[in-house]
This record gives sequence, structure tokens and C-alpha cells, in this order.
Amino acid sequence: MATRPPLRFTEEDANEAWEAYGFNCGPAAICAICGMTPEEIRSHLGDFELKRYTNPTLMWKILENLNVRIKGIRGLADNVPKLSWPRWGLARVQWEGPWTAPGVPIKARYRQTHWIGVNSTNPSDIGIWDVNCLNNGNGWVSLSNWESIIVPAILKACHPKADGRWHLTHTVEIEASA
Repeated sequence: MATRPPLRFTEEDANEAWEAYGFNCGPAAICAICGMTPEEIRSHLGDFELKRYTNPTLMWKILENLNVRIKGIRGLADNVPKLSWPRWGLARVQWEGPWTAPGVPIKARYRQTHWIGVNSTNPSDIGIWDVNCLNNGNGWVSLSNWESIIVPAILKACHPKADGRWHLTHTVEIEASA
């Protein structure tokens, strides 16, 4: 089982970093999985502060900038089966809705995504780290609670045209802390 690094930031820290430079799900998930703070990661974010989102290319660059030890990266092409969870790492979730209909340009999908941390070292007890769960003290919830409680709340608040479905588009497995 991967050892979860202690969360080194609070909900208040995340909110302050949001106000200061747009800190959101991508940088937050990296901080949680890598045991970092929003301020420690800030200088490694490339053009995130300008864009305020983390596409896969930027995510890989941030991880490289941080010298994170990556065990594997996977992406979902339209013609391959669904991705599996990384044992310890990050996953990019695509919320489904009108933007994922056939023929809609891929760029339209990119704003309807979300990065989370994952611990699936025990397949019967997958843990999800979500910045939207910081009010529980550490951001970790079970996959079943994330799917049944957190996802509907995120979609209602942030993506009201979503149809309730989602899938993984990218995963990165990171060498877990010892």
C-alpha cells in the first residue's frame, strides 16, 4: 500500500492560492500526491498562472519541472478501451455533455475536465483525492463516495449542462513516497 504523504496545506491555504494565482484541481492534486504546498509548487507551474488550467501537456511539464519520478503515463485515444486507475498518481476526468458529442472539436472538451489524485493500491478500496473535499480535513474520499456524492455536486455547481457521466482521459502513475 502506498504511503500517503501528509497533506501539507489546508482548505484555507488552497483558497488563498486560488486568490493569488488561480490554484485549482491540477496543481492541488500534484501537491496532495507529492506532499507539497501551493507555494512550493508555484514556481514550477509554467504558464498555468496565465491560462488557469492544466492540460495534459502542461501537467507532464510540471511533473518534469518538479523532478517527480513517473512510472507510467497513459492517455485515452478514441479507439482504445477505458483507462484503469493508476496505483498511486493522478487522473484527468472528462465530464461528459454536449461538448463530448461526435463532431465537437476536442478543444471544446478541455474546459470540462478535472484532475484528481488516486490511490488504488488496494483495488477493493480505491481512494480519490479531490480539492473539492478539503473540507473533510485531508481531501481523501472513497471512490464510491466520490462517484455518488462529490461528482454530482461538482457537476451541479460547475458543469450544469453535463449529463452525469464521466471517463478518464489521462492517468499518470507516480512513484509513491516510502
